Amino acid sequence: MAGKPAAAQGYGILLVTANVGSLFEDTVQSHKPHFLALHCQEVGGKNYEASMSHVGSFVKELLSSDALKEYNRARVYLDEDYKSKEQFTALGSFYFIHETLKNIQQFDFNAKTFEKVVGRETCSETLESRSSLEKAKFPKDYYPQCKWSRKGFIRTRWALADWTFDLVNIHLFHDASNLVAWENSPSVYSTTRQKALGFVLDRITDQRYEKVPYFIFGDFNFRLDSKQFIESLCSTATMQTVTTGKTNEVDKLIFRESDNDKKVVLQLEKKLFNYVNQDVFRENNGTSLLEFDKELAPFKDRLIELEISFPPSYPYSEDSTQGKEYMNTRCPAWCDRILMSPSARDLFFKPENEEKTVTYDNIGANVCMGDHKVTPRLRPHTHCS
Repeated sequence: MAGKPAAAQGYGILLVTANVGSLFEDTVQSHKPHFLALHCQEVGGKNYEASMSHVGSFVKELLSSDALKEYNRARVYLDEDYKSKEQFTALGSFYFIHETLKNIQQFDFNAKTFEKVVGRETCSETLESRSSLEKAKFPKDYYPQCKWSRKGFIRTRWALADWTFDLVNIHLFHDASNLVAWENSPSVYSTTRQKALGFVLDRITDQRYEKVPYFIFGDFNFRLDSKQFIESLCSTATMQTVTTGKTNEVDKLIFRESDNDKKVVLQLEKKLFNYVNQDVFRENNGTSLLEFDKELAPFKDRLIELEISFPPSYPYSEDSTQGKEYMNTRCPAWCDRILMSPSARDLFFKPENEEKTVTYDNIGANVCMGDHKVTPRLRPHTHCS
């Protein structure tokens, strides 16, 4: 979501979600937001035990970059304590405030008061005790096979002029197996994500604090309805099931054309989704696939999303020479989203001006940005002073 900020038109706000923190300096310099929020997931990367020590250097370099030199206030929250399995989420929330933005405050969840934001602060230890945020890891029984992983949310609350709103960084559960995702519609993974998202919504709208408009953006891991999509994609194909030896468990599914020498069109394994023609995910930005994107439907009264007009944000190739290609590991999907409460939409948007003031898109369309690629960007329509 985006727009060119101008004082007479209102403050510019840039919201970015990036799995593992892709570089975004060009985006900052081109949009020049007054308030920049960057939500990262998987801080430290997949091999976080070996890589977490490098996060501090990355943050220092980011804060000293030319792109952020005019942002004289910052709040950086990094969940780095991977030894605390009961609390570790690997979430990183970065907030940068431009020197021209004078009237901004942050909420203290203990004192239940707002405080003026001064200077730059980086917090990476015992986030649970920080009164400037609320952090939670999902209950253990939410996790598939009750196995701990880095999933949860971090909430901060801000007052910008006359607006008060929450920003929530979120990371939901992924599809561990393409074969399991194929078994039912909706999949067991989709059901678990629905439960976890409901948990977050209930927490941020309960009676402990005043209810305010909220934005939730991060890696929702939303996937297409695998069973329905594959049945449509391979409607004229025949399916071959390959099982393992003694256990007789399904090892792979092979879909072949009925004619044309029985050409393989799709091979599905636990971590393989090899479809013969990736163009289907890019043509018209993949919008023909949106009918199978259903995970937000149960929350239609609580969450709103702007129209999607960009290709699936995951799983892009991590090969630096193939920035536009998808990996053959998962079915491409819009995992990375920005969602908002109805009150947030009413606060920031006038329907007649929405198309002119807002861009909802990804960045780095032609370059390697890691396996996730999206940036929501936003400019409110209301004048502030």
